[in-house]
Amino acid sequence: MPNIFIYDEFNPEDNAMLQALYSRSAKSVAEHVDKVRASGSGKFMSTFYVGYGHASIADCGSTTMFIEGISILGDKAIQDWPLYSGQETSTRYIDMGRQPIIDPIGSAASKQILDAWMDFYNDSQEPMREHLMAKYPRQADEDEGVYAKAIKARGFDSLRGFLPAGITTQLSWHSNLRQAWDHLALLRHHPLEEVRQTAEAILSGLKEKYPNSFSHQPTQEQEAYREDFTRRFSYFPPVGRSCPKKMETTIKPEELAKYQDLIDRRPAKTGLPIFLGDLGTCTFEFPLDFGSFRDLQRHRSGLCRMPLLTTSLGFNRWYLEQLPESLKAQAEVLIAKQTEMIDALEASPEIKQYYTAIGFDVACRFSFPLPAAAYVIELRSGRTVHPSLRQIAHWMHESLTQALPNLRLYSDLSPDDWDVRRGLADIIKK
Repeated sequence: MPNIFIYDEFNPEDNAMLQALYSRSAKSVAEHVDKVRASGSGKFMSTFYVGYGHASIADCGSTTMFIEGISILGDKAIQDWPLYSGQETSTRYIDMGRQPIIDPIGSAASKQILDAWMDFYNDSQEPMREHLMAKYPRQADEDEGVYAKAIKARGFDSLRGFLPAGITTQLSWHSNLRQAWDHLALLRHHPLEEVRQTAEAILSGLKEKYPNSFSHQPTQEQEAYREDFTRRFSYFPPVGRSCPKKMETTIKPEELAKYQDLIDRRPAKTGLPIFLGDLGTCTFEFPLDFGSFRDLQRHRSGLCRMPLLTTSLGFNRWYLEQLPESLKAQAEVLIAKQTEMIDALEASPEIKQYYTAIGFDVACRFSFPLPAAAYVIELRSGRTVHPSLRQIAHWMHESLTQALPNLRLYSDLSPDDWDVRRGLADIIKK
């Protein structure tokens, strides 16, 4: 039997160095731990660092950053990274009505736009609750507290589309030290000033806490190259006023057929073998409201292009269909007026995003290897998923199974309906 040691109490840099020493020493980690304790936290890595490749060491130490008071746009920029891990404030469960909003233009017109969105969001809460309670009355076997939470959550589902993307949120980012630097090196050149400033603030904090892992001195050529492609390609190019759904795959049915037994014998809630990703990719293009795009973007198993949030594809109809008729009429007038005012702002398309509600559709493009595509489709087809995203998951299921008829997916294709279980999706004190 091998010897097993678990050490979680050390500084991330020291922990990384403990792992790195395996490549240069045959001694037990227990001996190295004694050296860490003798030298003191934070000093061990600097003692052994010279003459060793930095990047591979930094892969072995991790840290967690907590970022508050950032806009939804800034939040998405941080999460726009294949190895991002973390959590963020959910607009489906949290009342965002009193959150500060970032207004980079700072004019009377820009404030008027933001105030109009938030006035509708706040003023519609109670009428929406009454409408939902009349539409979905509590059943005798349903807990009153759970039912009340479910009603509240469904109201947020319906009204979140009217939140401007400049509204502030909070998120965590758990990363190894190498990935933190690699991503921040790009975010420092992001088109949005808010993101650039946030990246510099995070980097400053990391340099102070982990000086041995963040002492990089990029060359002018590296900085120029990063700035060029980050400023030009941080956002998926706008597509005009239409974005037809399209699915393409490089997977050949005859190649997939070689693994038919693995497909047929896979139990529910079990991933396909990762090596099936070698068969090719599945690429999906479709319109989806930015609010629900955020939920899909959190899947890190594929390539996701960050769309530019504009009004050109229109406001997703699902949000309007949930409103009582009186609110629906107000919303349609509001959306038309707000669209005109946003268009009239003297600002770049990137800055106009702050004033655009997250219920507007954006052009989405996702590329997945097969195991990842199956996982995302099955997970996002469930009844507790936001309905506008669930509709896309159902389309993805249909498109992929048409292209690969022998592929078996455990998607939930039942119709959308009220589900009181939303009231159970909470974190509460025992």
